[in-house]
Amino acid sequence: MRLDKFLKVSRIIKRRTVANEACSSGRVQLNGKTAKPGSEVKVGDIISIQYGEHQKSYEVLQISETVPKGDASMLYREL
Repeated sequence: MRLDKFLKVSRIIKRRTVANEACSSGRVQLNGKTAKPGSEVKVGDIISIQYGEHQKSYEVLQISETVPKGDASMLYREL
């Protein structure tokens, strides 16, 4: 699954266009490397996002095309 789509489906970032812009501007890292919006996400990958001065990291636990809003947090684990 594409990185920008995973960020949207998991609701880490609310809209895909915002996720795409965050990736394009270099604020998202996938396994320690700057990631493009089209980078492939696999189970076990570590996603780090820079929010201003704060950085959050997430481990991918599941990949799913669609998820009910209440189950979105089951796709990742915050580190």
